[in-house]
Amino acid sequence: MSAGADIILLLHITGGTVAMVAGAVALVSRKGDNLHRVAGTVFFLAMLVMAGIGATVAPFLDDGQRPNTVAGVLTFYLVLTAWTTVQRQDGGVSRFAIVGFAVALGAALAGLLFALEAQASPTGTIDDSPPQAFYLFMIVGGIAAATDLKVILRGGISGAPRTARHLWRMCVGLFIASGSFFLGQQQMLPSFMRGTLWQFAPVLAPLLFMLYWLVRVRLTNWATRTPDAAPGESAVTLAKANA
Repeated sequence: MSAGADIILLLHITGGTVAMVAGAVALVSRKGDNLHRVAGTVFFLAMLVMAGIGATVAPFLDDGQRPNTVAGVLTFYLVLTAWTTVQRQDGGVSRFAIVGFAVALGAALAGLLFALEAQASPTGTIDDSPPQAFYLFMIVGGIAAATDLKVILRGGISGAPRTARHLWRMCVGLFIASGSFFLGQQQMLPSFMRGTLWQFAPVLAPLLFMLYWLVRVRLTNWATRTPDAAPGESAVTLAKANA
């Protein structure tokens, strides 16, 4: 049992480390290039390993791990739905979309319930986490559930909205993973980073890149046209490659 626990912990740490490195490469590499695609694939797989283990193991730990449980489920969902968004063809809604909507809504409701429980606690915390720690789950889960419902009601998504959906979910997943390490595991950081802006830089970077690309995708025709397009290449193909 001890050896098995050590292996699981090693896989969790390795998955998170690989995911942060691959995510950083995907953010700064040219969109649509092989480097971006390979880094994105590695990021996707590593994040599933990291988040899947975290969400599965956290409820069984002796000390309270409800924040980590919700974070693991939400991160797993974000990365998986971001990936499936660009893997399927434009338009259409699969059964998986309904399941995803239920997961996102559940994460938002869990965040709300845990925040209320923390506020009512004599210590003002739950599992040593203040109510503010659950606001992220409420906001991200609520936005994700609302956009899932919109896609379901519209019968699918295409073009720039499809690229933007992939983009923000991947970036928020990386933001959660980076925050869990750089803010939640400060004892592993070099002393010069602790309590300085350097500690927050890798956490906020995914959000800054996300804002830049969301503006570029939604306010320009970048998602459907590119100067490198081959003759006859469709807008759908380009949007998928650029995502």
